[in-house]
Amino acid sequence: MLMFREKIPEGWLEHILKNIDQVLVDHAHLERKAATSAITLGKYRPLWHKAGELNAIAIEELQHFQLVLDILDERSIVFQSTSPSPWINGLMKATRKGVQGQVIDHLLVAALIEGRSCEKFQLLAAGLAGKEPELARFYASLVESEGNHYASYILMAREMDEDETRQRLDYFLDIDASLISVPNPLPVLH
Repeated sequence: MLMFREKIPEGWLEHILKNIDQVLVDHAHLERKAATSAITLGKYRPLWHKAGELNAIAIEELQHFQLVLDILDERSIVFQSTSPSPWINGLMKATRKGVQGQVIDHLLVAALIEGRSCEKFQLLAAGLAGKEPELARFYASLVESEGNHYASYILMAREMDEDETRQRLDYFLDIDASLISVPNPLPVLH
């Protein structure tokens, strides 16, 4: 299902597992931002007919945000600021201005973020299984919804313009491939 051209770098999972408390804080921020992104997409006129679907995604992301906040509380981890993601910033910088182009690009960036989350949550679930089975189950439980959000965003873009979406997805997959391979010393999901 996922169309990525570059794998997650070797050593990513090991680095994440060594810094899981910081990663959980980053994850909370990502869920909050994902909810905000779904709501923001609803402002675009071409997506007004998708308001219910976007709202459902936003609600689900907020539920995930609350689940991560609960985990932080259980582990006595303080919810604090995190560093911006160079990978997400790189994707966002490539988005065009202008209604249709901007909407399609925003949908595709959101799709890639959800797709990478799906992929990374699978790795996290497997990596945590022997060490922290409860946290492993939590990450495994998120995989399906992340994959569904990925598909929903791509389908929305295709509904707007199939050819343009195919071209722009190709463009963003190249950007993703170059960005994902740049080492990030920060313990972040993306």
